Amino acid sequence: MDRFRLALTEEEKSFLKTLVRLSIASRLAEKDIEPPKPPTELLTRELGAFVTLTLDGALRGCIGNVVGRGPLYQTIWSMARAAAFEDPRFRPVSALEFDALSVEISILGPVEPCPDPALIEIGRHGLIMTRGARSGLLLPQVPVEWHWNREQFLAHTCTKAGLPESAWQDPGTQILWFEAEVFAENS
Repeated sequence: MDRFRLALTEEEKSFLKTLVRLSIASRLAEKDIEPPKPPTELLTRELGAFVTLTLDGALRGCIGNVVGRGPLYQTIWSMARAAAFEDPRFRPVSALEFDALSVEISILGPVEPCPDPALIEIGRHGLIMTRGARSGLLLPQVPVEWHWNREQFLAHTCTKAGLPESAWQDPGTQILWFEAEVFAENS
């Protein structure tokens, strides 16, 4: 797998971070507005993306699309609202929490079958574990944040899919991998 590199400018990153805030703020204000047009053509590409929200260092919402289904800037707009208001693990974000939220955006490269789990690099690869109707995804930054090794990353991705921790070793389980460009408000 060639390393995925999406050369975003600081202007493009700033636009996307502002877009996340605007999307959430307009929903909190109950204003139905369209996302502003992006400053560059790159932000209209169809790419998968996740928006992660944290509050005081704890996860507050994370929703995304693995594969692009429309222009990137519109995906970010929708995923920001979904992370803030539709993540089933959390109650909707309140206006009181809004200013204290931290935003992280992950733009996904192509998803491909992982040829060998020994090739997985912590911090470089994100994983999707699938077997039957079960599927679970962890972004590349997750094992770094939790100080996991490769086997722990594989096991936790299985758990996220509702599978036994050792399911990654089962030939009936498919391991997919991807890379992502990840940036946060403070980066």
